[in-house]
Amino acid sequence: MKRQIIGFFFALSAGTFSGFSAEGYTDTPLQPDGKWHVHDSNRPKPPVITPGKQFSQMAEAPSDAVILFDGKDFSKWQGDKVEVKWKLENGYMETTSTGVIRTKDEFGDFQMHLEFATPSVVKGNGQGRGNNGVNIFGRYEIQVLDSYQNETYSDGQASAIYGQKPPFVNASRPPGEWQTYDIIFEAPKFDASGEVVKKAFVTVLHNGAVVHHRQEIYGATNHRSVGDYKGAKARGFIQLYEHGNPVRFRNIWIRPMGEYDSAAKK
Repeated sequence: MKRQIIGFFFALSAGTFSGFSAEGYTDTPLQPDGKWHVHDSNRPKPPVITPGKQFSQMAEAPSDAVILFDGKDFSKWQGDKVEVKWKLENGYMETTSTGVIRTKDEFGDFQMHLEFATPSVVKGNGQGRGNNGVNIFGRYEIQVLDSYQNETYSDGQASAIYGQKPPFVNASRPPGEWQTYDIIFEAPKFDASGEVVKKAFVTVLHNGAVVHHRQEIYGATNHRSVGDYKGAKARGFIQLYEHGNPVRFRNIWIRPMGEYDSAAKK
């Protein structure tokens, strides 16, 4: 998002830049649950676990999945304003400081799998280390970050619902190793007048460990502020960010989810 891209595009190894803090804040608004500030520096850090090795392997897509990236081309993706100019080699894509990319197709409720690797050579700290994100509908971010022995505010670490909820645990692998996200997303629902009747919910597994279980999303995941559902829709694109860190992605697939008994109604 524009809220982060400009600030993260430049080197942040010193830990601060234009109001950015690697450690967090105490002067931001309270989140809707009234317990913590957005990016609260005092919020407890999730416990660290070691994920199972089998979840570092390439996960084969189910037969009904839409293959978004198989390591061969960007046919399912487009740049924010221009064609995709990310690096493509050895079965993965890698950011190149050329902007955000997004899927050509829109989705509603879905199950998504992707694999990522942050740089093996560690540079920077906090939010300036392996920063990227899976941005659902351009509004709801599941954070991508190198959170292996890297302190930052809890709602901004790897697999956090950015600015809202830290993961249950920190299941991060060391820098350079392939990691997996499995995301089950329930899109918001609206009435005939456009009012929200059900907010978005998300379940996330990081390297096979459940880190969010049907967690309600408060609204757009903003930096230093509480988002809402103004302008939200029931379908949207999937974005991958660009924050100036050379993060790699591979094996991305998605399964649009229907309603129960939908086949019987056809």
